[in-house]
Amino acid sequence: MVTALGVTFSQAQNGQINIQQDQKISELLRVYKSANENLDYYRIQVGFGSLEKAERIKSEVEVDFPLMPSKIDFDRPTYRVRIGRFKTRLEAERKFNEVRQKYPDAMLLKPKKSTK
Repeated sequence: MVTALGVTFSQAQNGQINIQQDQKISELLRVYKSANENLDYYRIQVGFGSLEKAERIKSEVEVDFPLMPSKIDFDRPTYRVRIGRFKTRLEAERKFNEVRQKYPDAMLLKPKKSTK
């Protein structure tokens, strides 16, 4: 029985790829991001204080609840750590009950009334 083994060497060429995208796609993405930022969501505030304290709390929350988005918001005079983006009150309350087991001082924040 004869087995053939072939080895091929090739030399890669360095090149440049130029992707052309319709400008309307970039505009649509900008509008989409802007609209999502302005949507009203229920959020859970887990703590507040100085920037250093807020960063520490945020780090802890990211370990405790890695699937929930977390954010530090500055609301004079303190920094506030808020997690989650819930569209419905029911969804928010379910997660809020879970969060309160670890962070008993957490508060459920209702969406702001739209001024549109």
